Amino acid sequence: MFAAHAGELVWLLLAILAGGLVTGILAGLFGIGGGGVIVPVLYEVFRALDVPEDVRMQLCVGTSLAIIAPTTFRSYWAHRSRGAVLTDVVKAWAIPAVLGVGIGAAIAGFAPGWVLKLTFALIASIIALRLLIGKADWRLADDLPKGPLNLLFGFCVGLCSSLMGVSGGSVSNMFLTLYNKPIHQAVATSAGLGIPITVAGAIGFMLAGLPHQAAMPPLSIGFVSLIGFAIMAPVSSYMATYGARLAHALPRRKLEIAFGVFLLAISIRFVLGLIF
Repeated sequence: MFAAHAGELVWLLLAILAGGLVTGILAGLFGIGGGGVIVPVLYEVFRALDVPEDVRMQLCVGTSLAIIAPTTFRSYWAHRSRGAVLTDVVKAWAIPAVLGVGIGAAIAGFAPGWVLKLTFALIASIIALRLLIGKADWRLADDLPKGPLNLLFGFCVGLCSSLMGVSGGSVSNMFLTLYNKPIHQAVATSAGLGIPITVAGAIGFMLAGLPHQAAMPPLSIGFVSLIGFAIMAPVSSYMATYGARLAHALPRRKLEIAFGVFLLAISIRFVLGLIF
C-alpha cells in the first residue's frame, strides 16, 4: 500500500517538475506566466491529495499565480535588458490591473470551479483566433487611447488574470497588438505588467481562501499551496530566461502563430474537461 502511494507521489513530483520546465519556457517566449500549464498539473496533484472538488480549481489558480510571480519577474528582466518593455504602458496599467485582480479574487472565492475553466476557455479562444486568422493590418488605432479607456484595458487584464490563473500576458498582448504595438514589445510589456498582477493575485487568493482553510492541504495559506510553490517556482523561474531568448530569435508571424496555437490548445482542453 505504501509502495503504491509512494510511487504515485514520485510521478506527481515528476509532473510538477516537468510542468515547471515548460512553464518557464512559455513565460519567456510569450510574456505569460504559464498558468495554462501549471493549473492542470496542480489539479491532478490536489486531486490525489483529496482536496474537495468545489475548492480544488481555486487552489490551483491561487497557487499558479504565486508560482508564476518569480517566473514573470525573471522573464521581464530578460526582456528589459533588450529594451523591449513599454514602461509607460506598465505604469499606466499597473494600478487598474491590481484593482481588477482584487475583484477577480473576490469572485473566485465564491464561484464554482467550472466558472474559472469556462472563463479561461472563452477569453483564450478569442485571443487565439485573433492571432491565427487575424491580418497584420488589423488595428483599432495607431496608438493606445488616453484617459479612462486606457485604464479600463489595465483593469480588464487584471480581472481576466485572476479568473484564469495567469499573469495577464495573453490578454494584454491582444490589446497591445491591436493598438499597433509590435508583438515582441507586447510580449515584453506583458511580462512587466505580470509582476504586480501575480503578486496581488497570490495575496488576494490567500485572503479569499481563508474561510476554506480547513479543506486545504497541509502547508497552505488560503488558496495558495506553499508546497506547490516551493517545488515548481524555482524551476520555471530559471527557464524563463531561455524562453525570452527564443522569443527574440523568432520572426513576428511565427511567434504569433505559436502563441495562438498554444492558447487554442489550452482552451480546447478546458472545454473538454467541462463536457466530460
